[in-house]
Amino acid sequence: MTEIAWWKRGIVYQIYPRSFQDSNNDGIGDLEGVRQRLDYLVWLGVDAIWLSPIFVSPMADFGYDVADYRAIDPIFGTLEDFDDLLADVHKRGLKLILDFVPNHTSVVHPWFLDSRASRDNAKRDWYIWRDPAPDGGPPNNWLSNFGGPAWTLDGASGQYYYHAFLSQQPDLNWRNLAVRDAMYDILRFWLDRGVDGFRVDVIWHLIKDDAFRDNPPNPAYDSKQAEINRYLQVHSADQADVHDVVAEMRNVIDTYPDRVLIGEIYLPLERLVTYYGNGLAGAHLPFNFQLIHTAWNAREIASLIHDYEIALPEGGWPNWVLGNHDQPRIGARVGQDQARLAAMLLLTLRGTPTLYYGDEIGLNKIEIAPELVQDPWEKNEPGLGLGRDPERTPMQWDSSHYAGFSKVEPWLPLGLSSSSCNVAALREIPRSILNLYRRLVDVRRKHLALSVGDYAQLAVSSAQVLAYEREFGADRHVVVLNFGHCDCEVALPQTESPRCILLSTCLDRDGEPIGRILKLRPHEGVIVAYG
Repeated sequence: MTEIAWWKRGIVYQIYPRSFQDSNNDGIGDLEGVRQRLDYLVWLGVDAIWLSPIFVSPMADFGYDVADYRAIDPIFGTLEDFDDLLADVHKRGLKLILDFVPNHTSVVHPWFLDSRASRDNAKRDWYIWRDPAPDGGPPNNWLSNFGGPAWTLDGASGQYYYHAFLSQQPDLNWRNLAVRDAMYDILRFWLDRGVDGFRVDVIWHLIKDDAFRDNPPNPAYDSKQAEINRYLQVHSADQADVHDVVAEMRNVIDTYPDRVLIGEIYLPLERLVTYYGNGLAGAHLPFNFQLIHTAWNAREIASLIHDYEIALPEGGWPNWVLGNHDQPRIGARVGQDQARLAAMLLLTLRGTPTLYYGDEIGLNKIEIAPELVQDPWEKNEPGLGLGRDPERTPMQWDSSHYAGFSKVEPWLPLGLSSSSCNVAALREIPRSILNLYRRLVDVRRKHLALSVGDYAQLAVSSAQVLAYEREFGADRHVVVLNFGHCDCEVALPQTESPRCILLSTCLDRDGEPIGRILKLRPHEGVIVAYG
């Protein structure tokens, strides 16, 4: 077991620090709050914590606009608080992954202030500056991911600077070797402090077309979509040269033992897998978000898993995600019954799973009144349902007035069901989704077949069922998931060994012996043990 890298056999748990636990009663979560909840994470059974950005920031995009990469924003605490948290994380046998945001900085970062000072400043080329188009407008048709042009005119110098996101988030020029060296030194700063790896934000954006050609129109664009979809981003992202940068990052990581590099990449499978790099010299785990966007039915998901496994380069390790701080929660997308099924799927597929805080208690979509909206994307493109606030609401710990998150009103509202949908209440209910997650994590840890074992899809007669086998040496299990809304029967692979249900999403069939035919209830998933 110890010979298998922790990031392969383990489970990552993403924490959005603003919303996990408030320790100083300002309505915003902080590092001390995370530290206070570490025992819960040990109880749940996860292996690593990934913290969304905690660096100094004016918070135009809630930490994804960094003003100082080597300091903790006072909202979250101090560098000493971070060191204390890291020590306690390691004391409990957990790992800590930081969110690294290298594509852009804040407009108040000292680098950008220098770059903006004059055209001949030594750091001018650290960012992307271009002369206006002949008509005086933006240099090309590239759009911001948050709506509107991706270029902002700097009146003093008469040039535009590029920002793939907010105008307060100017993109760094990663073709400049001095920028690369500075950013790699930042990685080393945190690696020297003992962090166990990084999740790299929008890693596929780092290199842009050096000719700054217009992006072509998207023939499938619909006005109900986000404006960024108006054009195909063939020149503003996912350039061939980006793989050299990823390889350099990996080289920095590999000089420290037992660390991991994870890349955020929203691309089709055939492009996603290229970020493993030639000879697997890229990201250890290019984030696979396909389960978030694939139609939620057995056939589509079976096809996705097959295609992903086929596309992986030899030696490439898979990973799976159901949700994060940018995507609607799984419960909101598929409903509470199917959310239990999704938990079993996530925690029994081959590869590293990442859990998003609150999914384990079944947090659903929480409506945000217009006057309470915080997300800049929603403010820029209102009415399209693009706001990310609903998946960033505070963790619900107990039935107290503010759900145990804070003693004052939180920065985002709580759900109306917080009195029952909370950790304290659900821990006491044997069949709760929280206890299902905990059981799944425990079963996964005890059976290598379910974490690092081989995967083989099984043929079934029902279109509403997905079935697959996981095997590691003599350890063999079959997972059967009923995505349908009615009962069904599934013929299991023949064997002379006895079979029993190791775990059901309904949690009342554990240990039940079964024959060749397995009967499933609507929305039920089971793990069948052989031998």
